[in-house]
Amino acid sequence: MDTETYAFLNQPGVGFFSMLLIGLIAGWVAERVTESNHGLLTNLLVGILGAFFGGWLAQQLAIPVFGFFRTLVAAIVGAIILLWVWRAIRSR
Repeated sequence: MDTETYAFLNQPGVGFFSMLLIGLIAGWVAERVTESNHGLLTNLLVGILGAFFGGWLAQQLAIPVFGFFRTLVAAIVGAIILLWVWRAIRSR
C-alpha cells in the first residue's frame, strides 16, 4: 500500500458523507430503542444532533471519539438521550 493511501485510511475524523451515514444509522437505532415513529429526515437530523451531543459528552468524560465506529456509538448514545429528553419535555 502506498503512503498516500495509508495516510488517508489513518485519518481520525470522518467526512461529510460518512457523517450523513452515521446520522441516518444513529437516528434509526435511537428511533427503535425509544420506540418512536419518525421519518427519514427526522432520523437524519436526530442522528447528526446526537453525534454532536454524544461527541461533546464523550469529551466531557475524557473518552476519545474518532473514526467511524466510535463516532457511530457516540451518535447513537447522543441521539437516544436527545429523544429521551424531547419526550420528557413534550409529555409535560
